[in-house]
Formats: sequence, structure tokens, C-alpha cells
Amino acid sequence: MLHAFRYWLTRYRRTWRGTIVTNVLNPLLFLVGIGAGLGALVDDNAPAQVTGVSYAAFFAPGMLAAAAMQNAFLEASWGVARAAGFGAYRGATPTPIEPEQLAAGHLLFIAVRLLITSGAFVAVMAAFGLIEARWALGALLGATLTGLAFAAPAAAWAVGVRTLRHIDTVFRFVIMPLYMFSGTFFAVAQLPEWIRPVSYLLPLWHGVELCRTVSLGTATIATSCVHVAYLLALAIGGFLVARVTYRRRLHP
Repeated sequence: MLHAFRYWLTRYRRTWRGTIVTNVLNPLLFLVGIGAGLGALVDDNAPAQVTGVSYAAFFAPGMLAAAAMQNAFLEASWGVARAAGFGAYRGATPTPIEPEQLAAGHLLFIAVRLLITSGAFVAVMAAFGLIEARWALGALLGATLTGLAFAAPAAAWAVGVRTLRHIDTVFRFVIMPLYMFSGTFFAVAQLPEWIRPVSYLLPLWHGVELCRTVSLGTATIATSCVHVAYLLALAIGGFLVARVTYRRRLHP
């Protein structure tokens, strides 16, 4: 596992500059534009505000979780599919490294990436006064766990993908709609009543709620444990499936 992790880390040291715009600047600019720009209009025209706080304070932790989801999915899908098709995985197949070790090492690297990108996001939140320092670590860990809940299942699926356009299809019709139905931009309570139970089953909703309640200091042990257990189950379950799909693809 550590050999695979070191490979991806070494590779990232050479290419990290190219990921800044996608993984860091885009979400941060989105936070500034929507949270501060549109948020000012929402606050001026909605005296009640969202859940008793400013729209920026409501929106920022939701965007933190959603950005972690997006970054994790892209890394775990495109990165894994390319590595399995004609990249690093194929080069490692003849070595003593087992397929599950490749999966574990890559997911560990993705976790580190999530910590870095989410850490930058939390730092900007703190600079805007949208999170207190004592809650920052909890929000960071919540975002990282949210990302892993998507990364592990995505890797388990993507290792078998042979046509890369399928990844674009999933991103467009599965990942992006989650933004709208998971409470990222507005509370799920504002959705039609019939669709709310579906939202409560979505992984991103659990990630958004975990990050938001921690950021606002309203988290309870019971609800946080539910969110963590749900996300952790997806991450672990995805890895267990990946052990099978990686071996099936790399050692047919």
C-alpha cells in the first residue's frame, strides 16, 4: 500500500500546480461569488435569513462538502480509469504488489489530497469569519470523510471502465444534480415534500449536514454519529468492492 501511495505522492509533487485551479481556486471563487455576492442580496431581502445565520455562513460548509465530493470523484474516476487502462496500475501488475494494495494506496493519496484542498477552503472560511477556529478541524475531517465516501465507490467502479466518456456521463447526471438536492445551496426543507426523503438518503446530504452543523457549532453527538457512520459505511463498503473489482480487472 505504501509503495503505491509514494508513487502517487511523487507524481503529485511534479504536477500539483496544474490542479490548483480545479481543486482550490474554482471552489473558493464560487464561495466568494455565491456566498458573499449573492449572499448579500439574500440577507438584504430575507430578514429571517437561513436557519438564523447569514447566507454565506449557511452556504460555505455546504460548498465545502460538495467541493470535496467533486474533487474526490474526479480523482477516483479519471485517475483510476487511466491508471488501470494504460498507466501505473498496468506497470505494477507484474510486481508483488497486490491489487487491493494499489486500491488502498491510491485512496490514501486521495485522502491526503482532500485534506489539502479542504484545508485551503476552511482557511478561506476562517478568513471571512464563517467558521470559528475551534470548529475548523471538525469541518475539515467531515469534508475529507465526505470525499472518501464518494472516492471509494467511484474507484471500485472506474477500475473497470474502458470508455472514459462514461465518467463524464456519471459526473453530469449523477454528481452535479446532487448539488441541488442535498442542501448545498438551500435547506432541504425548501424542496417539495415528496422528494425530501430521497434527499435524506443521499451521501452528499449527510456530508453537508455534518460540515454545516460542525461549522455553525450546532452539531450534536447523536446526529453527527449518524452522518459519520453513513459516510464511513460507504467508504469502507466501496473499498471492499474495490478489492474485488481491482483484482478482476488487473488479474483476470
